Amino acid sequence: MAGYTAADVKALREKTGAGMMDCKKALADTGGDVEAAVDALRAKGLAAAQKKSSRTAAEGLVGLAVEGTRGVAVEVNSETDFVAKNEQFQDFVRKATEAALRLGSDDVDALKNAAYPDGGTIGEKLTSNVATIGENQQIRRIKSVAVSQGIIVPYIHNAVAPNLGKIGVLVALESAADAAVLEPLGKDLAMHIAAAFPQALDADGLDPEVLERERAIAREKAAESGKPEAVQEKMVDGAVKKFAKENALLSQLFVKDNKTPIADVVAAAGKDAGAKITLTDFVRFQLGEGIEKEQSDFAAEVAAAVKG
Repeated sequence: MAGYTAADVKALREKTGAGMMDCKKALADTGGDVEAAVDALRAKGLAAAQKKSSRTAAEGLVGLAVEGTRGVAVEVNSETDFVAKNEQFQDFVRKATEAALRLGSDDVDALKNAAYPDGGTIGEKLTSNVATIGENQQIRRIKSVAVSQGIIVPYIHNAVAPNLGKIGVLVALESAADAAVLEPLGKDLAMHIAAAFPQALDADGLDPEVLERERAIAREKAAESGKPEAVQEKMVDGAVKKFAKENALLSQLFVKDNKTPIADVVAAAGKDAGAKITLTDFVRFQLGEGIEKEQSDFAAEVAAAVKG
């Protein structure tokens, strides 16, 4: 199995749902490159499209903080879920998130240099926690949202403590409508975002590299159809448009009825409220999205230790 391991085959099967032999062949053909193997399997119709963000591969917590028309999400990683349940770690994430809100910056280094409520800096407190808890911890990312008038609605899916959990969502609604109208709408939208994995607010906001990757996969599928080149191009364009529609929040179908685009849900709410409502931004942080956890072979580690 030159170029890949049994663990790679297992990981590819979990990501794609493809058969073992198909996974082995895909890995062999791509020199052990798991992501390239995913694309190869998808191009052959052997794997469903999957978002990297659905593969949670790190532990820790996502924290949310909101004040007035501003909100922030912060992800802090740890090595194990055990640490995420530690009250000391939870207190740090909570205070670091509140500090990020006061700071008003998405720069991780700036947050580390900010004052910690109990003294010193947040970075110094983080270093202290690593020493006392005995496990590596990192502030991974920060995202702030704000509106000039309206509301920021926070939502934690499966919260482990108030404003702390593994999936954190913020919804920014710009409007003169009453908070009593905006809050339930924001909560519904936040729950949709948690479930539906939108990658951008609208199609124009989607990552060009992601779209190009989808185009390449669609082009390979179309080529295998054997249809005329002009027809193949239409197939490719259609596939990319479908991907954009399904991954841009405003064009996604509302999970509550699976038929109404989110843009129409917001417009209808504004009409009912007698005041225009605009969904201007959102944040969706899922713990560990995009991080691949190291696979350890416990038996091999023990054998190596015994050999000295």
